[in-house]
Amino acid sequence: MFKKILIANRGEIACRVIKTARRMGMGTVAVYSEADRDARHVSLADEAVAIGPPPSAQSYLVIDRILEACRQTGAEAVHPGYGFLSENSAFCGALEQAGIAFIGPKAHAIESMGDKIASKRIALAAGVNAIPGYTDVVRDADHAVTICREIGYPVMIKASAGGGGKGLRFARNDAEAREGFQSCRAEARSAFGDDRIFIEKFIEEPRHIEIQVLGDAHGNILYLWERECSIQRRHQKVIEEAPSPFLDAATRERMGAQAVALARAVEYQSAGTVEFVVDAKRNFYFLEMNTRLQVEHPVTEMITGLDLVEQMIRVAAGERLAFRQEDLKCDGWAIEARINAEDPFRNFLPSTGRLVRYVSPAEEPGAVRVDTGVYEGGEVSMFYDSLIAKLIVHGATRQQAIERMREALNAFYIRGVSHNIAFVAAVLQHPRFVSGRIHTGLIAEEYPAGFNPADAPPDDPVFLAAIAAFARRRYIDRAVRISGQMPGLGRKVNAQWVVLIGTERYPVAVEPVEGGYRIRHRDTVYDVRSEWRLGEPLFNGTCNGRPFVLQVERRGLKYRIFHWGTQVDAVVMTGRGAELLALMPAKPPPDLSKYLLSPMPGLLTEIAVAPGQEVKAGERLAAIEAMKMENVLKADRDCVVAAVLAKQGESLTVDQPILEFK
Repeated sequence: MFKKILIANRGEIACRVIKTARRMGMGTVAVYSEADRDARHVSLADEAVAIGPPPSAQSYLVIDRILEACRQTGAEAVHPGYGFLSENSAFCGALEQAGIAFIGPKAHAIESMGDKIASKRIALAAGVNAIPGYTDVVRDADHAVTICREIGYPVMIKASAGGGGKGLRFARNDAEAREGFQSCRAEARSAFGDDRIFIEKFIEEPRHIEIQVLGDAHGNILYLWERECSIQRRHQKVIEEAPSPFLDAATRERMGAQAVALARAVEYQSAGTVEFVVDAKRNFYFLEMNTRLQVEHPVTEMITGLDLVEQMIRVAAGERLAFRQEDLKCDGWAIEARINAEDPFRNFLPSTGRLVRYVSPAEEPGAVRVDTGVYEGGEVSMFYDSLIAKLIVHGATRQQAIERMREALNAFYIRGVSHNIAFVAAVLQHPRFVSGRIHTGLIAEEYPAGFNPADAPPDDPVFLAAIAAFARRRYIDRAVRISGQMPGLGRKVNAQWVVLIGTERYPVAVEPVEGGYRIRHRDTVYDVRSEWRLGEPLFNGTCNGRPFVLQVERRGLKYRIFHWGTQVDAVVMTGRGAELLALMPAKPPPDLSKYLLSPMPGLLTEIAVAPGQEVKAGERLAAIEAMKMENVLKADRDCVVAAVLAKQGESLTVDQPILEFK
């Protein structure tokens, strides 16, 4: 077994690999860019080596620097995590040539499965179901149209070297096929340096279901059940679960057998994933093979009890798998949610900055798990992806897992950057998700105009009003205790209140009881018991005997409450105070229509206009880059530029003015 391994990655996956390596008694080496000098994975490892500037192309993707870090520290093996160099056959070959073990498959397997055209041919030869399509290189747009007509619309136009949603277009007719081919080829050339394109039939209402495989160097290959990854936004996974709520035992067995057959065809050694698209009749077709650990691997670990990182390390060290297919059991249900630094209310634009507060849910072995690479006070950098953490839960049934996930999300407290917790919570309680009637188009269908607060209405707004009344009453009772110790400063406490949430008014009566308060709204009683103290972000307690957790913040006269993805601002007043407030004129918001504001924090990479320039609606004004994403800002009307208020190369904050118009 290895004595020391290097993790050629960053963030949560580096921390996750370090955790297993430490448990196995191995020393660990972290590598880091200048932006990650104070990152969590650096502090967790036994040793750390700087490898270059913040851009990944100058640090985490430079093979020679990873090799030099191995030489400096004496690392015997490298775990690549996922992303970066994890599926780079040249990196694998360079390590082998240097006498350093690659904790992953052999170079030939990576190379074979990394090319979508070649992998599809191998799959067909191995007897794996494949989507009808054209597996040779498409010459030009006219050729693409001819092929699409032969296959039959709708079709998917794909880059052979594509991944992560890049190099992918959908076409329903000749015009879309022609335009899709041209744009897909251009994007593939820019993103991957490989403009080869292929075309295949689009499966209506597809599910994305993948099979986890595991093989060793002694010819043993098996599958570890499946993962349902159909909840996606713009081809990026949001929620994953294992097993799938759609597959039956017979389909599962056939998919597993075909995944193993494909892995055997490339002599696969290590953990890998064979991805399938499944139609409404449970017909399944090979999509691609990921020759690495997947982001969503924890749900498989939850239902099998296996540590996939440990298995990868043991296989790389030459050990045989210690179990057979018949030894594996599928225990319960697991769900994973990706918690990202993005603003769902601003079309999911990236959010960067300091994590002013970061409190993750308490971990419970076998029930709640949090994989993260951040810490309170740390920085979410503009140079890398937006993943803050992965929240994984396990339950005896799917319903129990959903409920456990919702409660855990209530306890996930993040401030300083925007995050997608409200969106994840809304999807989890959507009737289609709860019933298992899902496919990859669910988010696009259910949130066609994006996500907004109205998509996550509170299940019980009166309960939130009761919590606001509890918080207000506890604040007043504390003030009474303090002032009551001073002669002549006694204070009478009202029992009748009005809670204002938006335009709704909730009259409540608050009565102290042992351990809390009894709040009555008309004929409904909320008996809330809690040890919550003012200023604590998490409010744990029971309501009518049932436990709950939510978040409460006092903001001036308001109490901001977060629960099950819902955020409300509540004002608690006396009845007379509420009457007077209703008479106050509303202050109009400032007119910002003359300004172009930055929709997200990021680097201003381009100013495309100058003072005095006339621009037409739709013309390019500026470009901002953050987290590998370029956001082009265009004029929404005809106008004249009055002034440029920011400089190219400047780091912008949200809503910072960039341009002023006349």
